[in-house]
Formats: sequence, C-alpha cells, structure tokens
Amino acid sequence: MSRIGKKSVVIPQGVEMKLEANVVKVKGPKGSLEFVHHHEVTLHIAAEAVTVEKTGGSKKASAIWGTTTKILSNLVEGVTVGFQKQLELNGVGFRMSVAGKKISMALGFSHPVEVIVPEDLDAKIEGNVLTISGIDKQKVGQLAAEIRDLKPVEPYKGKGFKYVGEIVRRKEGKKASA
Repeated sequence: MSRIGKKSVVIPQGVEMKLEANVVKVKGPKGSLEFVHHHEVTLHIAAEAVTVEKTGGSKKASAIWGTTTKILSNLVEGVTVGFQKQLELNGVGFRMSVAGKKISMALGFSHPVEVIVPEDLDAKIEGNVLTISGIDKQKVGQLAAEIRDLKPVEPYKGKGFKYVGEIVRRKEGKKASA
C-alpha cells in the first residue's frame, strides 16, 4: 500500500489545475506544465487539493498510484517555486563558461565540450559551481546528469563534476614498495 499515493496534493493560491481526458495542465506564476497520466489511475480535482485513486487492482496500478501523486506534487512545486541542481567542477585546468544558451567546458579533452541548454531551462556559473534551474524537475535533473556524465568525479584526486553536497569517497593511491 502506497503511503505517497494516499496523500492528496495541495493546490496553493495562484495555481490553476485542469484535467482534459487524461492530460493534466498546471498553470502557475512561473509557467505551465502538462502531464499525461496512466489509464489505471483516476484524478479528482477539488478547489484546493487533488487526489489520485487506483482504478484497477493490478500491481501496475499500485505502482503508478504513488508515482502519479509525486509527479503531480512536482508539477505544482515547479510552477510555484521551481527546481535547481548545482554541479561543482574541480580540477586544475578545468573551466566552464555560459554564452547565451550554450555551456562551453574545458574538461581535459583535446577539444572543448559544448552543451546546449534547452529553452525552458537556465544555466549560470558562479566560480566553479554550475546552477541549472527550471520548472520541470525531470528536465533539470536530466541536463544535470548529462553534464555530470561528461566528466564524473574520480576517487583518487576528486577531479570532475559532482553535485554540491555529494560526498565522494577518496581512495589511497599506489604506494612504492621498498
């Protein structure tokens, strides 16, 4: 039994949620988002809250129930507050810069690496910290994961991208035998 699925999603002031067929449209001060929900759950939208109920008794319905509730919660949070991920780049000679919607990075390869930021996301750099922000949690996390995958932090010297607050277990290097 899903504990997340039982909870209702509170709709704050200034947020408008509509249900058309199986498409949920959420509009708020930061923008609007859409979500197509699965046919094994039904949504009941009231004035101040949304509840999700299972329509079938299958395992998939139970799995989708809590997931749909959390996605709706993320949609409401995205159009009101927004999401952000911060990546820290460590390493001698590693640099990054933002020019418009393009992030250019020198990561120790023979060529500079460029990543194009999608239209609905923003990227800014302060020192060695890259901040990606937007209203869609999935897109923010996906772009952050793709950038981190270019040069993940290595355990010996700690060089590469890591999330701010991430703990990297450091390894001891080789020792010379006497």
